[in-house]
Amino acid sequence: MVSLFYFKSKVMTQLKIAIQKSGRLNEDSIRLLKECGIEFNNGINKLKAEAFNFPLEVFFLRDDDIPEYVASGVADIGIVGENVLLETNSDVKIIDRLGFGKCRLSIAVPKGKKYAGVKDLEGKRIATTYKNVLQKFLRKEKVNAEIHEISGSVEIAPGIGLADAICDLVSSGSTLFMNGLKEVETVLKSEALLVANKNLDAKQLEIVERLLFRIRSVRKAKHNKYILLNAPNDKLDKIVKLIPGIKSPTILPLADEGWSSVHSVIEEDKFWEIIENLKNAGAQGILVVPIEKMIV
Repeated sequence: MVSLFYFKSKVMTQLKIAIQKSGRLNEDSIRLLKECGIEFNNGINKLKAEAFNFPLEVFFLRDDDIPEYVASGVADIGIVGENVLLETNSDVKIIDRLGFGKCRLSIAVPKGKKYAGVKDLEGKRIATTYKNVLQKFLRKEKVNAEIHEISGSVEIAPGIGLADAICDLVSSGSTLFMNGLKEVETVLKSEALLVANKNLDAKQLEIVERLLFRIRSVRKAKHNKYILLNAPNDKLDKIVKLIPGIKSPTILPLADEGWSSVHSVIEEDKFWEIIENLKNAGAQGILVVPIEKMIV
């Protein structure tokens, strides 16, 4: 009886997360959950899936619907693009920035058009899917423009005479280039966010914290590398000072007298600079190993 009650209580406190069923953030969202050790089936055309080893149920939804589903409590948390969240203006809490799905919402005009600044948009027709975000931007810049809200294929609007400019998501800019457009203003820089319903209870919040712990451990690991190197003992002090490890590097004596093995972790952003300095200081046999998880 006790074990049955415990099982039921775990089911009752299961957390529901909404992610994109397709689109920019789908693969990265699924990859993140699986890198966190959460196992679930994500077969084609599935609307929801229950995790086998974590109190989580995954809903696969349209990206535009995720903020409202979370705000209304249909889902407890969700992974959504910042651009979508700001466009829908849903009443949810941002609990983490996930670092993937980075893009920008930009205004673009035909390549042949002269553009001196945002005031050149005065009185122009701008086609976009992000009416609310664009309107807020134009209001801030004190520009009056006519906004045409359309869905899909925004980039063709100037070419067919529907608009003088567009406001759309840009990653590499190749789509703009192919459609004879040039990027002239950045309205918003966006990335994937983890958002939550504002009325989660204590048990739900506890599961959220467990999930956040895993997410941050995975993200920390991606931004760091584990290094091993051999160092002559007479240069050891100089080499150790070059390594900005979590605390201090591990130093082990080698079989060859006068040499030690040094182990540490370095940030990827500083990686090449540090490696070059270590090599110049006398380090040899430098090995670099990716880190799967990192708990600090």
